[in-house]
Parts: sequence; C-alpha cells; structure tokens
Amino acid sequence: MALISKKKIPFSINAKLRKYLIKTGREINLPLKYTDLLRYDNKITLYDKNGNDTLWETVFYAQSDLAEIYENLKTIYADLKTDGDESVIKHLVVDRVDICSYANTLPFRVRISNKVNDNYDYFYIKKADASRIYGLELEHLLSPNVLSYFTCENTLVEEHIAGITGDLFMQNHLNDINLNPIRLAKEFIKFNERCFVRLLGDMHSSNFVIIVTPDFEDFHYRIRAIDFDQQSYEGSKSVYMPQYFKQNNAIIDLGMKYMTSESVKQYQTEERSLIASRMKDEKVKLHDLMECMKKDKIHFEENLVQLRNELAQHYKNEAFLSCQTMGEVVEASLKMVGGM
Repeated sequence: MALISKKKIPFSINAKLRKYLIKTGREINLPLKYTDLLRYDNKITLYDKNGNDTLWETVFYAQSDLAEIYENLKTIYADLKTDGDESVIKHLVVDRVDICSYANTLPFRVRISNKVNDNYDYFYIKKADASRIYGLELEHLLSPNVLSYFTCENTLVEEHIAGITGDLFMQNHLNDINLNPIRLAKEFIKFNERCFVRLLGDMHSSNFVIIVTPDFEDFHYRIRAIDFDQQSYEGSKSVYMPQYFKQNNAIIDLGMKYMTSESVKQYQTEERSLIASRMKDEKVKLHDLMECMKKDKIHFEENLVQLRNELAQHYKNEAFLSCQTMGEVVEASLKMVGGM
C-alpha cells in the first residue's frame, strides 16, 4: 500500500526555473494574480446536481471589483486557449469562481460560458509551486498529453483536463455493458509505468481522469493525471506506482483477472519505448529542464535518501545512490529507459 507521509510543502520558483519558463513561453504577463482572487467578500458551499457537497465553495466579489476581475479572467482564458486572441472573449461570460478550501494550496476554479451556445469550460488559478511546474512540464514532454499552462511570478494558470475522475468511473461505469476491461487494464498498466518512470506520485483515483473514446469497433481508454503536486517529493517508491493505492483496487482487480504476467511485461516495455522516443524528440527542452531540476532544492533529505536507496535496489543499479537531488533521481530514472 502507498502512504503519503505528510502534507505537501510548496517550493518557490527559483531564478533558473524562471528562466526556463520564459524561454519556453510559459512565463507571461497576466492582468490578474492569484492574490487578487482572494479579495472575495463572501462564499457559499457548491453542491452538485444531486445535492452532494462538492468540497468547492463559490466566492463573490464586491460590485466595485467584479467587472474588472471578470474581464481579466476572460483575458487570461484567451491567453490559455487562443494565444491571447481576445476577439473570442466577446461571446464569453464568467459564470462563477470557486475555491477549494480543503486543498493545501487553496486553488481557484473559473467557469467560463459561451453566450451563443451555452457551452462552458473551466480553468484554474493557483499559487505557483516548483514541484507542480516540474510535474506539468514532464507530463507535457514525456506523456501522450499536451498541457496548456502559464506562470506569472507566483501565479500558476492551468487548463481544465476533461474526463471522468477515477473514483467516479469505478463507482459508476465498471458495470457498463460496453466496458472493455482488457483495454482499460492495459491502459492502467501503461499509466502506472509512465508515473513510475518520471516519478509522479499520489496517483490515487481522485487524482486522475479516465477518458473514453469510441473506436470504430470498440472503446479506447486514456488515463491522465490531473494533479502534479507530488512530482518526485516522497521517499517511498510505492507512492509513484498507482498500483499500490487501495483506492485504485477496482481497476487493479481487472488487471489481475484479465492480464497475464507476460502481457503486463509487454505493455510496460511498450510504454518505456514510447517514453524513450519522446525523450529523443524533446531532447533540448528535456535537457534544459533537467539542468534546472538537478540544481533545485525541491525535497527533504530523508525523502531523497529513502527514494534513491529503494530505486537502486529496485533497478539493481548503484547509480541512484550518488544522486544528491530529486532532479538527479528523476534523470537517473529516465536514463533507465534510454533516450538520454
């Protein structure tokens, strides 16, 4: 079983990482910062359509601030979705702004609607945390998924990743007659491997989504991480393997039922080959990111020592034992798949 030791401590963005973000176009000027959204003067509990507490609260701003804040939020949405083309925002309205008060970082979620067709979308504004930014960028470079996010000083803006959260999928869809358990189990194996190779932790069922796409004969599944705070932070290697979270047991049981050890090994090898290929394609950016990460202090010493020891034993490779930072541990892990 995977256990998280304590609440995640955020780390600030240092000068070297900031330079990388500027170089790659991730650091931009924003008309509104995270702290501006803290100026709300009231909030109410947000319930879902079934009357259940969502653990989010909708915040309200004074009339003197409301128009400016909402207009700036629409501008940020244009930066996120259309490279700053503000012609698209004339049809948009801000429906509401929510805060997740139970989360460590108190993130804000903004709901944007199109007045023409009532379609809506979300994006998030959070306190910038170096761990999360490394997690986002590694996901963007090494996974099949493209991520849109920006930073501005100590503010982080992220797109919404659409999909059914793992817990709700397991609760409501595992008995669907159209479910293809073999394909779902295969995707979980590949997702597990992606997380372990790049050391993204805490992937229990609330921290990933499952995207179902109809195929011409069947259904295809993609599992995507939606929380990146636990990028190479904890000391136990099991934290980086979704297979060890009891919240994921329903999907894990499918794998045990439908997968042989040979097929598991095959899918792990396939995913490592794909990661190696992406590493070669993104060689320059990945090198620059690793140079930042290797020199950054985004860990506690006891976690670093535990993780490098466990990975050295897992891979039977003493190269991990000489790692002095979590960035060096991540680089050593990536080298195990080739491409560097």
